Amino acid sequence: MKADSIISLDHGSGGLASQHLISGLILKHLTCPQLRDLEDCAVLGEYAGRIAFSTDSYVVDPLFFPGGDIGALAVHGTINDLAMRGARPLALSLALIIEEGFAYASLERIVASVGRCCEEAGVAVVTGDTKVVPRGKADGLFINTSGIGLASHRHDISGKKAQPGDAVIVSGTLADHGVTIMSRQAGIDIGGDIASDTQPLHRLVGALLEEDAGRIHVLRDPTRGGLATTLCEIAQSSQVEIVIEEDRLPIRPAVNVACEMIGLDPLYLANEGKCLIICDRDGAEDVLQLARRMPEGRDAALIGWVSERHPGRVSLTTRIGGSRLLEPLTGQPLPRIC
Repeated sequence: MKADSIISLDHGSGGLASQHLISGLILKHLTCPQLRDLEDCAVLGEYAGRIAFSTDSYVVDPLFFPGGDIGALAVHGTINDLAMRGARPLALSLALIIEEGFAYASLERIVASVGRCCEEAGVAVVTGDTKVVPRGKADGLFINTSGIGLASHRHDISGKKAQPGDAVIVSGTLADHGVTIMSRQAGIDIGGDIASDTQPLHRLVGALLEEDAGRIHVLRDPTRGGLATTLCEIAQSSQVEIVIEEDRLPIRPAVNVACEMIGLDPLYLANEGKCLIICDRDGAEDVLQLARRMPEGRDAALIGWVSERHPGRVSLTTRIGGSRLLEPLTGQPLPRIC
């Protein structure tokens, strides 16, 4: 076995092995000049506007899956967290916690994915860190990312801003990421072309806000806990009722079949490249059509409405005309999903 075929504790020592890891692997794929300076922090330019700041950690299992990997999730997830407050992403940090014995080739594949996703999104990693921990202490690889963005004074996007009469739009099909990870964990071949939906949403959000279509009040990406839990959080924060219609939900047939096989509800499964858009009812059709013209929103659908009847409640109108109360997720249906 070649000396550099796996990650050793030496790679986290700060010595020559660490320098080789940084220069020979990380800087090979992450090319931002500020990162290449290898300073302890990056100094950004001067910007006019409100600073948005976000951080997140990623522990998905498996690390590689149809449609993406942990590196893509880390980049896209942090960009999207900024975008959900209406912010334009400016820069990212990347911290890698690597388990001793992790395959060097797998790490390079992940860092290359990070570099590729950053280039496609137009957002650079400007600072970072690596740590190597003993075997059994990290389950392969954990990633932490932080992001800085710029939010315009023109928009005040918040989960507290949903108003009675608003329309509820989702930017695309639901539960693709959750079902992809679930099937890999369970060793189930669900067929079809189901893959993770991981993608950055800042361009979609930017286009919607630039047009000011429908006076958008709330943006939120329904990741862990899925659509139902995210709507419950918004309903509680805004003290409104949200009613969605089952017939309007965009769920792929293969996803529905997989959920029925395993006994999971797609409304509670994670999404990594979709967002909820809550906007004025009068502008909802404009928002919907504009979203559908963007590649990230081609499957967008209007799924429900906001009311004031039962503050803090979310309900689903079923296909047969009944009503089902949606509660926040309890328990953990899938381990290590994002």
